[in-house]
Amino acid sequence: MSVWDDIVGQETAVDALREAAIRARDIVEGHGGDGARGMTHSWLITGPPGSGRSTAARAFAAALQCTGDEVGCGECAGCRTTLSKSNADVNDLETQKIIISIDEVRGLIHAAQTSPTQGRWRVILVEDADRMVERTSNVLLKAIEEPPERTVWLLCAPSPDDLITTIRSRCRHVGLRIPPVGDVAELLVRRWGIAPDVAAESARLAQSHIGRARGLAENPTLREQRRTIIEHPIRSTSVGEAVLAAENLVETAKEQAKADTEERNAQEKAYLLRTLGIEEGEKINPALRSQIKQLEDEQKRRATRAERDFLDRALLDLLAFYRDVMAVQLDTGAAIINVGLEDLIQSTAQRTTTSDTMRKTRAIETARERLRANVAPVLAIEAMAVTLVK
Repeated sequence: MSVWDDIVGQETAVDALREAAIRARDIVEGHGGDGARGMTHSWLITGPPGSGRSTAARAFAAALQCTGDEVGCGECAGCRTTLSKSNADVNDLETQKIIISIDEVRGLIHAAQTSPTQGRWRVILVEDADRMVERTSNVLLKAIEEPPERTVWLLCAPSPDDLITTIRSRCRHVGLRIPPVGDVAELLVRRWGIAPDVAAESARLAQSHIGRARGLAENPTLREQRRTIIEHPIRSTSVGEAVLAAENLVETAKEQAKADTEERNAQEKAYLLRTLGIEEGEKINPALRSQIKQLEDEQKRRATRAERDFLDRALLDLLAFYRDVMAVQLDTGAAIINVGLEDLIQSTAQRTTTSDTMRKTRAIETARERLRANVAPVLAIEAMAVTLVK
């Protein structure tokens, strides 16, 4: 077993990270040589959604803490605790909100100033660095410019352009690509014991997004839900039907977000009440209500992000459908992504033109942009759905 085992289709990136981890061990053990040329204190790991950038960053963090004979062995305490997110010298920021707050970044900067207590490096891992606004990024910049000797910053984002230029210029960049469908399917079989045929279909439906592929493989309900999300707006023949399909999609997103966050919200609130010494059902002292209100606001922001993430995945699935339609219209011979929807793809391709397909693709992309700009989801999705029936 190695910390790199779950990173598929990223050989070049893994080689760079592995080499840097080896040089980092040379630095710690005082071997000298050219260690500084292979290791730096700030890294930017980018790649499209599902490419495994967070997995790669965590594997690198584990390799930095590794004490085994082979760097990144996956068996020593440093590797195991880092991979399980229990290493005290690895600080994680995995925001569940729309943006990363300036207070969260200030907390990481404070942690970055402390020396590692047990491991070899103090590692600060920010999984969604693209969710920082410019003011927050500028606060982070100073810490990246002048890091302590044994501190390493690992920033993850979809692309380098998602971070301000001054931060990009101070980080070593490692770019990931969309992994091949076959590699993702092999990982599902090897890592989670998925049946090969289900793994292959799920990897294709997820367009090589590893987390999404696993969810589809393990939950047939998600596969059926995905099919419904695609079929309803595509089969709509009037504006009324399109609006109804849009409303159903937004409502499904809300229900899914609630299901994903409800249990965690309840646990967090129960823990806070116990911490404040408040028994269940007891009247809350007005002086303590602000803390409970702060938690509730955080939970609302988390639910908003979960809802928008669900909608964005749905729009990506619609884009994949029209990609298949375009492939048929142009007779490219490309493999179909949406297995099981071949009849709908063929009929859509025959009754529309490539210009129609491009127009509808642009409408979906516009809806994604509007969601990122905080437009009310129902308005963004309705506008898109109406365009799809024209």
